[in-house]
Amino acid sequence: MADDINWELYRTFLAVLREGSLSGAARRLGITQPTVGRHVGALEEAFGQRLFTRTQTGLMATDAARALQGDAESMERMAAALRRAGTGYREGQVSGTVRVSASEVVGVEVLPPTLAALRQAWPALRIELVATNALQDLLQREVDIAVRMAPPTQDALVARHVGNVEIGLFAHEDYLARAGTPVRADDLREHALIGYDRETPFLRAASKTWPHWRRDAFSFRADSDLVQLALVRSGAGIGGCQVPIAGRDARLRRVLPEVAFPLPTWIAMHGDLRGSQRHKVVFDALAACLQAHVRPLPQA
Repeated sequence: MADDINWELYRTFLAVLREGSLSGAARRLGITQPTVGRHVGALEEAFGQRLFTRTQTGLMATDAARALQGDAESMERMAAALRRAGTGYREGQVSGTVRVSASEVVGVEVLPPTLAALRQAWPALRIELVATNALQDLLQREVDIAVRMAPPTQDALVARHVGNVEIGLFAHEDYLARAGTPVRADDLREHALIGYDRETPFLRAASKTWPHWRRDAFSFRADSDLVQLALVRSGAGIGGCQVPIAGRDARLRRVLPEVAFPLPTWIAMHGDLRGSQRHKVVFDALAACLQAHVRPLPQA
């Protein structure tokens, strides 16, 4: 019966879906290929329909398999959340796993020292850091704690606004020595600009107040904030950067300081986790880290 299906069958189903073959799924899961075949066969028998068809390049998911995918992935997320919750209780200790998401730049440039300090203070703590600009679903427990650049709207979440981080335009001193420093907005037409390939809500908002900042004006386009930051640091041109991050590198110079985009910064977690000591410790540490990050740098 479909209501008696073991979670392991869904786990195997997702592996086959992602790998496109029985052998790939077996390697991914660390089980034998015949076992993968039996799991898929059992699932197909339970639902009374084929989930995969064979092609020259591997296994292709049927419409029925695609219909199952979303719910199976929700089960996978909840199973991972259960594992994190079930291994996180030791008397008198902060232990277990906390899964955190943040944007690429925050995850790489801002959080690591705080995460390292947390592990030094609590050796039994495990941190999973998801550095992505995609929004991770806290309600579905894709992650436990999220750093977001927009206010969370779900009532079930515990959220704290830690401040606004300022985005400005920066260039490496070597680039400015070659190309000159723009003093007016119109001067940007003569410069190599670094920006996004695909339009984002942030880019749309920025272009309303700063019309020069648009896709067709960019000499370098990348959807990764880390790539853009690397291009700025390498002297490729002028790009957006968080002011506190740029302030760490004396070779980066701010241009057109009147260009400033405030980026609201929030930290949020599911309300069900507020009683968990390990989640509270991580939440408070990240909030303190981000509050220090958004604080304006002292004026020279």
